[in-house]
Amino acid sequence: MPKQISSGEKSWFVLHTYSGYEDNVARNLKQRIESMGMEDKIFNVLVPREKKIKIKNGKRRTVEERLFPGYVMVEMIVTDDSWYVVRNTPNVTGFVGSGTTPTPVSEDEMKHLMERMGQDEPKYTMDIKIGEAVKIIDGPFKEFDGKISEVNEQKGKIKVLVNMFGRETPIELDFLQVKKV
Repeated sequence: MPKQISSGEKSWFVLHTYSGYEDNVARNLKQRIESMGMEDKIFNVLVPREKKIKIKNGKRRTVEERLFPGYVMVEMIVTDDSWYVVRNTPNVTGFVGSGTTPTPVSEDEMKHLMERMGQDEPKYTMDIKIGEAVKIIDGPFKEFDGKISEVNEQKGKIKVLVNMFGRETPIELDFLQVKKV
């Protein structure tokens, strides 16, 4: 007797995995799909990632971070066979859904997720304004306090006026090098 109620349509589903094993699960699942001939039921495996900008030791790096650690997306038609192949992939702890029935992700959510992943340029999110007091947390002027005098959102740069030797000196910094006071 079939356990999975299938609409016969392909949809995206979310798999829960052990955190840190997302790429491993995606690789294993792709191999299992091929070796078990499930290409007609399981179409796509995706580990959602987003590009972010980090600063470490004064150097700016663009890194790809997983959007949902511990989760992998899979596009499939749910049948008992396809469910079994996915569910018994090493390091998969289960589908996201109620009981043993996976819940599909809405088309709008998938569209939004794909748009978010498709951004080539990492986004700067600057919630700072001219005149705000900040503390420098990285670079040669670490621990100095200052006021923001200029904001360049396109480049992710700001100018901070720092009081040195009794006068205000403008310093250009990356916005990740400061925090609000």
